[in-house]
Amino acid sequence: MSKVKKDENQVEYTGRYLVLMPENTDTGVSALGTLNSISGLNLKSSTEFENEVFTTKDLDSCDGILLENIGVAIVNKNPNFEVGIGTMTEDHNMIVEKERVVYAIDKLNPEAKNYMHGYRDAVNVLSEMLLGDAETDTIMAEDEGINAAAVGATWGLKATKVVPSSLLFSNPYSGVNVKVAILDTGFDFNHPDFVGRPIVQRSFIPGEATQDLHGHGTHCTGTACGPINPPGNFERYGIAHKANIYIGKVLSNAGSGTDGQILAGINWAQGQGCKVISMSLGGRVTGAGFSAIYENTALNLLNRGTLIVAAAGNDSNRPGQINPVSHPANCPSIMAVGAVDAQMNVARFSNGGLFLAYGAVDIVGPGVGVFSSVSTPHSPNMGPVGIQRGNANGTSMAAPHVAGIAALWIEASSLTGRALWSKLLSTAKPLPQHPTRDVGAGLVQAPNKRRLPVRWPAPF
Repeated sequence: MSKVKKDENQVEYTGRYLVLMPENTDTGVSALGTLNSISGLNLKSSTEFENEVFTTKDLDSCDGILLENIGVAIVNKNPNFEVGIGTMTEDHNMIVEKERVVYAIDKLNPEAKNYMHGYRDAVNVLSEMLLGDAETDTIMAEDEGINAAAVGATWGLKATKVVPSSLLFSNPYSGVNVKVAILDTGFDFNHPDFVGRPIVQRSFIPGEATQDLHGHGTHCTGTACGPINPPGNFERYGIAHKANIYIGKVLSNAGSGTDGQILAGINWAQGQGCKVISMSLGGRVTGAGFSAIYENTALNLLNRGTLIVAAAGNDSNRPGQINPVSHPANCPSIMAVGAVDAQMNVARFSNGGLFLAYGAVDIVGPGVGVFSSVSTPHSPNMGPVGIQRGNANGTSMAAPHVAGIAALWIEASSLTGRALWSKLLSTAKPLPQHPTRDVGAGLVQAPNKRRLPVRWPAPF
């Protein structure tokens, strides 16, 4: 990767560029030839690489690479290219943007790391909720943020009706045959809760395998697609427990990546037929506007049946400071997910939709004291080494709740893309005590079925 540069607003750039081909441009040789002819460069196609996976070395060996499935090119810094940007945008309707650096969403705010270290802020409300439940769940808070929990289900799965609270309803859905992509820091493929579970995986980080040495991606994957019955005395934390899991490592073991790596992951997930893409990652937003390249990519995928879900970001410190939704979740066609706690209060770190025309929080999910799988060995981000399940806080934890529930809705209704987006918003639980700016349509809800009434045998 080129040397990272920071501007005065602390937005980080790599030195590379992103180019979006005009709408209705043919993919393949013609698009590549057009781009090369206009730019005067020698770009390659992602289809030239096995499974469309390439490394930084591959990118450095040419002028750039065109991601065929989404029509976006990653272009290396080149004086000839920079001279021709005006012609490309004005005469050929291409969109050119600088490539940004992005992070696992908890890395955006130094204070947010404290949330990853446990659940002390939520233990009281969780205790109140659990004491009133019919099950005998127990919670034990520790400074490192790793808790032991008895058999049952997490508060988030109950609040979102993945596990219905009423005996009148059931949730027979598992996300079976639905392809869900988690674009993050990878996954712990040795995790005992996923033994025998087929997982398709690709790394877009040079020199790093898909194995998660950070912890963030494993936790997010566990929430979206974890098991219905984790081995041992642990509560259920996974939602789409029979979904097909696709792991794209687009963030390094240090928790950082680039727009190009993320877009390459999106390109791969689209090519694999994933109908839900979950991204708990982003970059700080310091002013008006959003990425036209991400927006056009997300809009095109939405129209083709693929929903992108992204974390809204952890930059806020409520009530005094509310920051805007992060990049790229602030794009209108990416479903931005905020975070709430067990009492349905907006998490104090959760970003808000500060711009009326775009950058909205579309929906919220459980994001405080979220219990899920943890990779081991891993970095200190997720608690002490050797612990394989634990709690974490952030909009990163809220987003995979929405992604997993989206998979359940696909199974229940066969809706995808834009229709799936509408279904998620129309079935969300309203939270009128909070401004729409902070919670969107409300708390995401899973599909349920009403149980048939019990009929006793007729008397003789």
